[in-house]
Amino acid sequence: MLVPFAIRNSRREDFDRLWRIDQQCFPPEISYSRLELAVYMRRPGSFTLVAEAVLNHTHDADEVIETPSTAAPAILGFIVAQAQRQGRGHIITIDVVDQARRAGIGSKLLMAAEARLQAASCHVVHLETAVDNMAAIAFYKRHGYYLEKTVPRYYSNGVDAFLLKKDLLPARQDS
Repeated sequence: MLVPFAIRNSRREDFDRLWRIDQQCFPPEISYSRLELAVYMRRPGSFTLVAEAVLNHTHDADEVIETPSTAAPAILGFIVAQAQRQGRGHIITIDVVDQARRAGIGSKLLMAAEARLQAASCHVVHLETAVDNMAAIAFYKRHGYYLEKTVPRYYSNGVDAFLLKKDLLPARQDS
């Protein structure tokens, strides 16, 4: 079954679902505690975007996913990002539920977050990913991220992280 999705700002009532998705997407030593996720989402300059299934639609959507059942989850994924000082952005986490992966949701979330960071005058964006997370590394490489450095023992299980960087082009000025 094809299910269109839309990207929207998160709402307070989304939090429990977002935290559960994060727990499913990452091992315990990498996923965030409830408190950590709440703090990251509430930092100055932070925003959370949600990819939500649109179950009652009357038109064809550009963004469609194929799901194995008719009971598609309402929230398919989310991204937490932060516009920081000196034109720097930070992708804190990006999570997509298993059954919705490889359908373009992560890419759309990332592009929407990058556009919002550009609008906040960010000219560069950073993120961290585990050195052994090959799927994430390939995903970010496809989206123009490159290795800036390795951070030893970044995660609580002792795994190193790659600090990845992407230069954001200035927002187009239409005159």
